Amino acid sequence: MGNSTKNKSTEADLATQLIAGAQKHFATIAALMFASGSFTLAQVVAQLQQLATLRTDVDTAKAALEAKLAAETVQAPALRTFMRAFVQFVKTTFSKSPDVLADFGLKANKAKTPLTVEQKAAAAAKSKATRSARGTKGSKQKAAITGAVTGVVVTPVTAPTPAVAVAEGGTSAPANSQAPSATTAPTPHS
Repeated sequence: MGNSTKNKSTEADLATQLIAGAQKHFATIAALMFASGSFTLAQVVAQLQQLATLRTDVDTAKAALEAKLAAETVQAPALRTFMRAFVQFVKTTFSKSPDVLADFGLKANKAKTPLTVEQKAAAAAKSKATRSARGTKGSKQKAAITGAVTGVVVTPVTAPTPAVAVAEGGTSAPANSQAPSATTAPTPHS
C-alpha cells in the first residue's frame, strides 16, 4: 500500500479510538468547545464515525474491485472468443440483410472490389522492383545459392628461410656457415 492509503487507514483507526475515548471520558459533558464551535458528544461521535466509515467503505470497494478485475482477467478471454464466434454466426446468417445486422449493432462486410488488370500488373511490377531492391529471394532461390571456391592456394606458415650467399665458384652456400647441421647435436650449456 502507498503511504496515502496507510495514512488514511491510520486516520480511520485514530477516529475509532477517539470515539471510544470520547464516550468514556466526555459522557457527562453537555457541550464540547473546540474548533470555534460547540458540539455535543453525539455530534463529535457522528463526525468521527463518518470518517472511519468512509475509509471502511473505500477499502471494501477496493477489495470488491480487485475481485471483479481478477474474475474479468480469468473469464474474459473465453467470453470474447464466444462473442466473436457469435458475431461471425450472425454475419453469416444475415449477410444479405444489412438492416437485420444493424439490429445486432453490426455492419455488413464490405464486398472486396476485384483488382483491374492494370492494378494487378502494377502490383506485380512493384513487388518485383521491391524484391530486386531489397535483394530478397524465395526459399527455393536461397537453396539454389551456394558458395563456389576455385583456385585455392594454401600457403603454410613457416619460419623464414635463411638468406643464401653465392660463393665465388657460383655455388650457393648458407650465409651463416657456422650454423649447425641437422645431424649435429647442440652442445649443452653449463
